[in-house]
Amino acid sequence: MAPPRSHLLAAAFLVLCACTVAPPPALVAAAANVPITTCRSFCGNITVDYPFGLHAGCGHAGLRDLLFCINGALMLHLPSGSYRVLDIDYAYRGVTLHDPAMSDCRALDRTPAGRGNGFVLETWREPYLSPDPDNVFLLLGCRAASPLFQGFPDRHLPCRNVSGMGCADYLACPAWDDYYAAGRRWPGDGSFGGGDAVGGGGAPPECCAVPWAAIRAVNVSRLECEGYSSAYSLAPVRAAGGAAGWAYGIRVGWALPESNRGFCGACRATGGACGHDMESHADLCLCGDWNSTSNCDSTADAARSSAAAAAHFPRAVAAGRWAVLASGLTSMWWHASRSNLW
Repeated sequence: MAPPRSHLLAAAFLVLCACTVAPPPALVAAAANVPITTCRSFCGNITVDYPFGLHAGCGHAGLRDLLFCINGALMLHLPSGSYRVLDIDYAYRGVTLHDPAMSDCRALDRTPAGRGNGFVLETWREPYLSPDPDNVFLLLGCRAASPLFQGFPDRHLPCRNVSGMGCADYLACPAWDDYYAAGRRWPGDGSFGGGDAVGGGGAPPECCAVPWAAIRAVNVSRLECEGYSSAYSLAPVRAAGGAAGWAYGIRVGWALPESNRGFCGACRATGGACGHDMESHADLCLCGDWNSTSNCDSTADAARSSAAAAAHFPRAVAAGRWAVLASGLTSMWWHASRSNLW
């Protein structure tokens, strides 16, 4: 005798339930095999490591959205423009930059409206990044109405030597001979003001050397200058040959909060990569498929337990499915047998 229709429907329902049991979402996520990212990468022949990063969440939050690798060239982007990164010195915390719109000892790059924008930082980034104290900015052809020359009693200008580098040496560069060979008038002997300035007849100085700390923003167009140059010194030794022996470029240093040093050290010691939260900008230790606010040992046991449970879950689910199906079919067979007996 065929089993009743109701028994067939019940059997079909049991099979469907057994086949559609799904693992909890939490265990699926824990089982995801996400490789640990080191956030260490390269651009050309330059290593990009903490506190910098080329990927979202890598590096320190104060230096985020700063470096970009474009066609194998490492570039640093700021409101004042883009600079080619020539070197990152992790031991001495220094970055060497090149601005194609900058003058040097061989050639002057000057226009009436200003060429290049110098070096300007976002206000929120200033505690983390700034030009080195031994970096001199040489502002060229600034107008008398420039903010650079306003507000100083007795016309005492902010122009001065920086680490032995100043306008007196810079004006001896071959670039100036070519510049004035075109019929331009030599400015004179410096009667406009004091400091390391060169001017004459009440005219503003042709060159004004300033340290970063004196003006905090080298914005060529806002300072009403025609151009600028920048040089840096890595040792307290006067360069041989004057300005011709200077290292031209912008040398920038970085600084991180003292508390970050202990955090990042503990993170790396436990196999993590130092990074930051992209929303709160707080420090994060990147530990593969999870992040920690301290280090990768803080919840490692819990993570391993979840992963182990997830690894065994498919076999447990399969066994449970067949147990449910066997139990249901056995019960149906027993009821069907009892029905036939009666």
